[in-house]
Amino acid sequence: MQINEDLVAGDLVNLISHVFEIDSYKSKIGEDGDLVVLSFTADSKAPADDLARFFEMGYDFVVDADATNGPVDNGKFKVFVEIERTKHVSKQIIELLDGASRLTGSNNWKFRYYKSFKSIPADLETLEAAIPKDIDSYDERVANNEMNNFSNFFRRGFAENVSVLEDDIRFERVFAESVNMRIKDFDRKDALYSRIPGAIKLGSKDMSEIMFLTKTLGNYNITKINNTFIFENNGYAVALEMI
Repeated sequence: MQINEDLVAGDLVNLISHVFEIDSYKSKIGEDGDLVVLSFTADSKAPADDLARFFEMGYDFVVDADATNGPVDNGKFKVFVEIERTKHVSKQIIELLDGASRLTGSNNWKFRYYKSFKSIPADLETLEAAIPKDIDSYDERVANNEMNNFSNFFRRGFAENVSVLEDDIRFERVFAESVNMRIKDFDRKDALYSRIPGAIKLGSKDMSEIMFLTKTLGNYNITKINNTFIFENNGYAVALEMI
């Protein structure tokens, strides 16, 4: 199946992450309340450029599409796509994903809204519920999303950089090894604890691990249940596992 003059179906298989972000980055051409910014992650420069060109040339509702000149978090490249924030944006994203699926072979797209901890399946219903359609609802959504945002949640920590790739979170410090963990859950503290089965671990190995995370990531209240570490901040909590 011909995609355009340069790309054919399957050209980007295993080169583009199936998890993308919405409104995690600022628009480069307008106001964030007016434009929805999608960000896709590519393994290297060439597939990033190909995907950006495919989106920009293939869809008249795409206002702008561009790839980063160099690698960003985790050595990957980003592809940014900007679309007007209207009542049609969710259907337009589904259309973009349908085209991207032909290139990548991926049919299990997931998205993370505004640097949220959890990624969720990208279907029309979830997109409609997640994406604000006008400036006022955008401002309200961003304000209410303050803690469900990995950059904000770990802002007072010791890591110089916190990044998320698919469902893994990476904490980087100068002159120290990075810490990599898997995101399991996020919610208000009481709700999250009610979903984590098992007893609190208080053994010497467990306390040593908690002390390491406290010294490495920041002075958060950390509880270990089975293999899950629960970090608390301002009434909210995120559950992470070592990888």
